Amino acid sequence: MDTTQLLKGVLDLAVLAALRDGDGYGYDILRRLRAAGLQDVGDASVYGTLRRLFANGFLNTYVVPSDEGPHRKYYALNAAGRAELDRTGKTWRDFASTMDDLLQDRGTV
Repeated sequence: MDTTQLLKGVLDLAVLAALRDGDGYGYDILRRLRAAGLQDVGDASVYGTLRRLFANGFLNTYVVPSDEGPHRKYYALNAAGRAELDRTGKTWRDFASTMDDLLQDRGTV
């Protein structure tokens, strides 16, 4: 199964979940997603998702200066983002449960 289409549908949720335990900058969030098993996620997709989530009011941003390169823009979940994570997480768990039920081998023909 091509996971690319599945990933497009859940990338907002994945990014919100990646930020649940701590703030992060773009490449850091990308590494978190890949470390969690989403190796097919693209750089541009993550950066676009971060911009969209910020524009929708789910993230706050701040800049941290760096002595070794460009300043880094960090993203942080705010109250609206945590509520969205809870809401969409429940939707995902309900959907996944339904799919698990459908895929159960019941031994009938």
